[in-house]
Amino acid sequence: MGVVRVLRGIFVLLLAVVLTGLVSLAALIAIFVFHWPAARVHIFPRWWGRVLCRAAGVRVEINGLEHLNGPGPYIFAANHQSQFDIFAIQGHFPYDFRWLAKKELFEVPLFGHAMHRAENIPVDRAHSRQAVKSLDEAAQRIADGTSVIIFPEGTRSEDGSLLPFKAGAMVLAIKARVPVVPVAITGSYDVMPKDCLLPRPGRIRIRIGEPFATSGYDLKQKHELAEFLQQKVVALMEG
Repeated sequence: MGVVRVLRGIFVLLLAVVLTGLVSLAALIAIFVFHWPAARVHIFPRWWGRVLCRAAGVRVEINGLEHLNGPGPYIFAANHQSQFDIFAIQGHFPYDFRWLAKKELFEVPLFGHAMHRAENIPVDRAHSRQAVKSLDEAAQRIADGTSVIIFPEGTRSEDGSLLPFKAGAMVLAIKARVPVVPVAITGSYDVMPKDCLLPRPGRIRIRIGEPFATSGYDLKQKHELAEFLQQKVVALMEG
């Protein structure tokens, strides 16, 4: 059984590399040749996420969609247990959203270009002045109607436990003035812990909480907002 699991993990790893290139190319062709809008192009990464979850033997359950009223925009704020969080969300989250991702990912050949053309939002985390500018631009995009998914911890957990939420992510929420939706992901650490390349079969649960307004917060209260959001996510993880 151990050998079969390892072979399956290697297959999924190789499949992820190949599919990422193919999906990126398909998205660019759809945009430049067939003039698809970004919302329609997201059918490709959605398929990508579903195929990789199925190939790995990972089942994804989503609860709490009844808490979302209307098209948004929202800032979905989720804990980050595993690299597999991305596959699970991308493949199964039934909502039109974009990723808020570090700038370096947009510099990856083909993949980065596809991310940019699909209207995902880069954030420069390395240079303070550029970071402020990119957060302002991201906040404006969100305020104009683009829902995004963020990981307020800033990185994956080493052991699956929740890390402190960073105040920088709260700056974005306060500037955008749109509702924040707490999201709890459980089970993904068992599927693929940090520093592990090969996924294992399992079940990932995504629980969506009730949106709450950020209009009552100012930038001086970013740490307070981070703590409040973290409590909401903890409650969902334990629920």
